[in-house]
Amino acid sequence: MKIIFAGTPEFAAIALASLLNTEHEIVAVYTQPDRKAGRGQKLSASAVKQLALENDLPVYQPLHFKSSTEEGLMAQQELAALNADVMVVAAYGLILPQVVLDTPKYGCLNIHGSLLPRWRGAAPIQRAIATGDTETGITIMKMAAGLDTGDMMFKTICPITSEDTSATLHDKLAAQGAEAICTVLASEEKLQHYFATREVQDEASTIYAHKLSKSEAQIDWTQTAIEIDRNIRAFNPWPVAFTPLDDTQNLRIWNSSLSQHAAHSAQAGEIVAMDKQGVHVACGDHHCICINNLQWPGGKALNAVQIVQTQKLTLGQIL
Repeated sequence: MKIIFAGTPEFAAIALASLLNTEHEIVAVYTQPDRKAGRGQKLSASAVKQLALENDLPVYQPLHFKSSTEEGLMAQQELAALNADVMVVAAYGLILPQVVLDTPKYGCLNIHGSLLPRWRGAAPIQRAIATGDTETGITIMKMAAGLDTGDMMFKTICPITSEDTSATLHDKLAAQGAEAICTVLASEEKLQHYFATREVQDEASTIYAHKLSKSEAQIDWTQTAIEIDRNIRAFNPWPVAFTPLDDTQNLRIWNSSLSQHAAHSAQAGEIVAMDKQGVHVACGDHHCICINNLQWPGGKALNAVQIVQTQKLTLGQIL
């Protein structure tokens, strides 16, 4: 089949790499315009664009597909001229109007990192961890005009462990997403089968995974140890959980686990122990978390042993 691929970050690039190993023809790759990144603020190509160029695939980077502008109409016409059988979309980052969704022969298929209709929206991986879900997965859906509202064609299951961060879960789901889309597109007959057996989403079960903000990554030590630990793992690698050191500087906390230390008489945020496991901090429910990876301003992330060796934190200190 002739496939258009649309995606931007590493999550999408992993799916594109898998499709390149099939007998399908990738006729074009769509990705977000190059963005400024890094300290030098140089224009940087997306992970998907880099992979596409390495494989000599034509790359399109429209700003949008809006029918209300000449640029948007031109982007629609370019896409239609590709005469694709299907368009695969993974973390693309642009809204596709109905005219685009209807352009390929079989429409547009999305690789979504949750078990829809749970966690529609921008941050399904992070919200699943923060909420304490024990499993998530991949949903391949036929895209509709709404936000992740399309009919579900295929699902995979991925357990969420107590050690998972958004970074580790992302990698697991990226691999599952790549495998899932290749399963659905194994042949035109297989694709027709999944279309015929697709399921409508239950709107009553919908939960939205709202976009992350930097402000919500500030740790509230009055929360329970379980809640704080989940949030720390959910916000790794972005925006990274933090606790203020003073009015201008924050201590970034990259990873944690639940601690066996009790904190019956300690204040919320008080350091009650430091050992080779890390820094044990009292939470609002008188249980503790163990910080095992943190970063001082201007420094590198340190593991548990390095944290203790720096001697920057002290017993009884209130974070």
